[in-house]
Amino acid sequence: MSDRHELAGTSGKRTSPITFYRQVIAELRKVVWPTRPQVVNYFWVVLVFVLFMMAIVAGLDYGFGKAAFWIFA
Repeated sequence: MSDRHELAGTSGKRTSPITFYRQVIAELRKVVWPTRPQVVNYFWVVLVFVLFMMAIVAGLDYGFGKAAFWIFA
């Protein structure tokens, strides 16, 4: 197995930093950025989901803790 990390079909030459920068900018122009209302909506969805998961984990922790004290006390 070779230690070389070349992609198939590339010549193996390194690109210059300027070319790399131009390619990065070109790819970023293709990105569809979310609007502000979408970001706010995603924030609330993620916040509610995280709080819900925290409640489940806290409930399980409390339940298993009570069960352990009931069994071993």
